[in-house]
Amino acid sequence: MSKKMLAAPYLLWMAGFIIIPLALIVYYGLTDKSGMFTLANVLSIARPEHAKALGLALGLSFVSTVICLLLAYPLAMMLRSRGVGRGSFIVFIFILPMWMNFLLRTLAWQTLLEKSGVINGILSALHLPTQNLINTPGAIVLGMVYNFLPFMVLPIYNVLCKIDDNTIDAAQDLGANFFQTLLRIWLPLSVPGIISGITMVFVPALTTFVISSLLGGSKILLIGNVIEQEFTHGSNWNQGSGLSLVLMIFILLSMALIAKYDQNGEGSTF
Repeated sequence: MSKKMLAAPYLLWMAGFIIIPLALIVYYGLTDKSGMFTLANVLSIARPEHAKALGLALGLSFVSTVICLLLAYPLAMMLRSRGVGRGSFIVFIFILPMWMNFLLRTLAWQTLLEKSGVINGILSALHLPTQNLINTPGAIVLGMVYNFLPFMVLPIYNVLCKIDDNTIDAAQDLGANFFQTLLRIWLPLSVPGIISGITMVFVPALTTFVISSLLGGSKILLIGNVIEQEFTHGSNWNQGSGLSLVLMIFILLSMALIAKYDQNGEGSTF
């Protein structure tokens, strides 16, 4: 049997679950209900309510990505400095929550943050004023950071593990302190992992609707919620697909960044 034939199942999978759905999104997004070509569905992103939802999604996604980066880089450096291998138990424990259902992890935070939840229950027991934690932008950011942080840590850690210790030792022998080594050695060499991590966090954070629905309630609508409502509640596949095409622009830009800064796949996870 030819080795190329071994790829046949994957090609069928790609055609059935990637190419055909994308083709349908493009078709519905560029046509109206009568099947005539139109750009109205894509241009509907300029409506005030849609533009507000997109702007809010971009803002919260950016904040979540920055927080994930600030948390992930020191953590990845600590894991590397302790000589933690890729197959170690510590790394296994870190990625273990990713094996739990995404919806269940988010529902757990809903239980913690709601008005009668665990956190406010503890505050009440300590005779402290309760806080309005649920249905806020902060709750959405918290949910995004919690769910997507491992996707920032893993590619950065993967790249840091590939940096030769002799390079770091040489910089220190030449008189470089920790911050000089960080700025001139660690950060430049870990750019592929950083770009990969930013992409893997920003894109799903931008397109999510589950986190904002559960932790933001009906008060905060992101562009993902608007698209989900167009498909499920409004049954307007054309407009939902048109808005999805707008989000695909950000996905294509992210892919272009990875192609530019991670040409060798050094920032890919393991």
